[in-house]
Amino acid sequence: MADASKANPQRDERFGYLGLGLMGTPMTRRLLKAGYQVSVWNRSEGKVVPIVEAGARHGASPRDVMAGSDIVFMCVTDAAAVEEVIFGAEGLSTAPGAGKLVVDFSSIHPDAARDLATRLKAANGAGWIDAPVSGGTKGAEEGTLAIMAGGDASDIERVRPYVLTMARRFTHMGPTGAGQTAKLCNQVIVGCAMAVLAEATRLAVNAGIDANRLPEALAGGFADSIPLQLFVPRMVQGIHSPPLGHIATMLKDLDTVADVAQTTSTPVPMATLAGQLFRLAKAARGAGCGRAGDLQAFSNGILSHRVRPETRYGVFLRSSLATNRPYAPRANSNVSLAL
Repeated sequence: MADASKANPQRDERFGYLGLGLMGTPMTRRLLKAGYQVSVWNRSEGKVVPIVEAGARHGASPRDVMAGSDIVFMCVTDAAAVEEVIFGAEGLSTAPGAGKLVVDFSSIHPDAARDLATRLKAANGAGWIDAPVSGGTKGAEEGTLAIMAGGDASDIERVRPYVLTMARRFTHMGPTGAGQTAKLCNQVIVGCAMAVLAEATRLAVNAGIDANRLPEALAGGFADSIPLQLFVPRMVQGIHSPPLGHIATMLKDLDTVADVAQTTSTPVPMATLAGQLFRLAKAARGAGCGRAGDLQAFSNGILSHRVRPETRYGVFLRSSLATNRPYAPRANSNVSLAL
């Protein structure tokens, strides 16, 4: 294991990391590479082994990790998973927490973040920062993530140098819950972008041009973006590995967007449509079976179909509820939707 005292003589904080999934594993590896002492825990033991081999300490439970850490990072699936990690039988709340901080990289409802922070503080005195991330697995591996945070300013500054080991940008958005709200804004943009990128890629393929050259052709123009450069080549070539995320995760976030939008009387027609497209993709391909549930599969509803020239309108969805034949709506229909 890396000797934190030698590599970082000025830094004596002890760290924990809970949740070694697509994001948690590379983020933990970056902490270890920087020479920090890190205790880890994951629900499935198999994911712990390679991280322990890389130098981490294996915590027996979230409680055990909390007891041996000053700052505990975590990144788990959803609010229910966060609840279990904190308030389960061997959860974080069962260990002394005064003077300690929990930094949650998970994406959950802002109201859930505020509720969990209040209850944890009452249970053991630990502080809370909600710090959802953006940048996908590539960003986690390269340390280029954008992280938006909610919490007390002093707590944010305490963790900043360590978070920046895992991220390029760490922005304090306001009090508890503000980080989660900022992440929802991020997901509105990313979720809608994935839908239109898939449409543009399908248009290029159907029109007979080399869709592989779109990222090069559009680089530097108004249409250029990180999602365009990252997703379009994968869409064209059908690349699914390594996965960049899961359909179910994006859908969860877009459903949260819809809920917060309703509460705040905010119209979100584009995000709502994107959510329905992801819901159709989840229903068609499943959300928890490897390739079938990764974000790349979202584009397949468009990219698995070539439109016949004589078909002007059509709904294209390859699923258990539809065939591969284009559907021609009634005459005089003005609606065309490609999934």
